Amino acid sequence: MKFIVSSTYLLKQLQVLGGVINSSNTLPILDNFLFELDHNKLTVSASDLETTMASSLDVESDSEGSVAIPARLLLDTLKTFPEQPLTFVIEDNNTVEISSNHGKYALAYADGNEFPKAVALEDPSKTVIVGDILATAISKTIFAAGNDDLRPVMSGVFFQFSTEGLTFVATDAHKLVKYTRADVQANQVAEFIMPKKPLNLLKGILAASEDEVTIEYNESNAKFTFENSELICRLIDGKYPNYEAVIPKENPNKLSIDRTQFLNSVRRVSIFSNKTTHQIRLKIAGAELNISAEDVDYSNKAEERLTCDYQGDDMQIGFNSRFLTEMLNNLNSDDVQLEMSMPNRAGILTPIDGLDEGEHITMLVMPVMLNA
Repeated sequence: MKFIVSSTYLLKQLQVLGGVINSSNTLPILDNFLFELDHNKLTVSASDLETTMASSLDVESDSEGSVAIPARLLLDTLKTFPEQPLTFVIEDNNTVEISSNHGKYALAYADGNEFPKAVALEDPSKTVIVGDILATAISKTIFAAGNDDLRPVMSGVFFQFSTEGLTFVATDAHKLVKYTRADVQANQVAEFIMPKKPLNLLKGILAASEDEVTIEYNESNAKFTFENSELICRLIDGKYPNYEAVIPKENPNKLSIDRTQFLNSVRRVSIFSNKTTHQIRLKIAGAELNISAEDVDYSNKAEERLTCDYQGDDMQIGFNSRFLTEMLNNLNSDDVQLEMSMPNRAGILTPIDGLDEGEHITMLVMPVMLNA
């Protein structure tokens, strides 16, 4: 088994696949890339048992076979090469010999048949979406997903597909983000919860990609196919909480403000907040927003006044500044609207401008109790 491939082309593909491999694996074979050669087509796979990703590369070869090559060793070697053709020869003595312009490198390989096989999806449903739209949907929601192992359903992003549009939701019970696209439809209704790791991989690969991504899914797995790659992952098992029930419908108090100004102010004031609660106080009266924080233990306090556009009753409400900062950071609009009903009900943050046609974002943040 022998093939010739460009060093930078191979490295680029392997770096993406390397994101799948865990730093410590229970099965030693998972520390390897699986190379499957079929004449001029080389398919390289990486897996952590939950997520498997494979990419097809064009190479020069007239042989076939499969071997598992140590991932870390191969990546470290490839990073040092300038652009040049590399010749891979699989020897009988269980070593792969790589020949470059200047030298030869031998590394041990394992039998390709030991590598776990990717799951084949039975009877999947199918939706097609542009890569960039999927990447945006992931990056707008994933930061709000929880990290609690006791509530695994909240540690992923909820995909809700229907003939009217696609909805992506993430929450950790303190904050919630709902991202909707009315301009992309599925041909049938479907709901599933995607884990964070494959989503982060997809987000990195598909950012600014105009290519179409085919999503196939059934009860237990989802498969994303794009360009020359495919990613298969196990879905999170369980029922997602009824998120619509926690989004308050009646919010008479509406505050509109410049996003960057609001974000910078919250960031500055939060430096003076209590280090465990991160509590900041918003006091709104007329067209003035007063943002304050106090850390009584250290006698630190800060207060800022901003002008805003406000309709509603004068009110005071407390928020965790970290959640507010994360949300404002994740929006790219010039102005945002914060809708509130009462100091003990969730606030709803929405962008006023900067959205595509058919794109909607609703961010919900739970208040914290203010001490008098």
